Amino acid sequence: MALENKLGIINSAELAREEEKISKKKALELFETGFLDKLEAGTYKTLADIHGFLFGEIYDFAGKTRTVNLAKGNFRFAPLMYLQAALENIDHMPQSTFDEIIEKYVEMNIAHPFREGNGRSTRIWLDLMLKKELHQVIDWNQVDKEDYLLAMERSPIRDIEIKHILKAALTEDINNRDIYMKGIDTSYYYEGYMIYKTEDLK
Repeated sequence: MALENKLGIINSAELAREEEKISKKKALELFETGFLDKLEAGTYKTLADIHGFLFGEIYDFAGKTRTVNLAKGNFRFAPLMYLQAALENIDHMPQSTFDEIIEKYVEMNIAHPFREGNGRSTRIWLDLMLKKELHQVIDWNQVDKEDYLLAMERSPIRDIEIKHILKAALTEDINNRDIYMKGIDTSYYYEGYMIYKTEDLK
């Protein structure tokens, strides 16, 4: 069964195709209009604005904090009862160095604030921090997808691996549209590799 959506699609594979097409179109618009550069780097509000922009045509929950507990495989993301506090803590984390920015990125991944589309939104959010603070971004063409996904899975326990992978892919070509768009390529979707398990609140 597909997630409830504004498109009236009930087949999950069909929804995934439409979601990819629409979210990529919106991501390009986000980049080319300059809207992204007007957002404050590193805040949850900015991440919610990005998510809302990407997925607003598809889901009612776009840009809104999830109302279900979420897990992938054996890993549980931040429990709902602690989610708001976690997001507030992340807002106050420093972001002046590469290590601090990646630590903030890892914590936001653990929080996983949205019902769907966390990976794509958070990679854009990450690049915005790197761009504004360090005048660099990740060249996702230089990041092996399997290495990235495994490192992200391990990052809640040990973040040195993901730091190493992403640091090696830094570039000063911060206004390159193709580099930006590669970050939301389906190859890097956490969403595409494991099925979310949810527990709706009663």
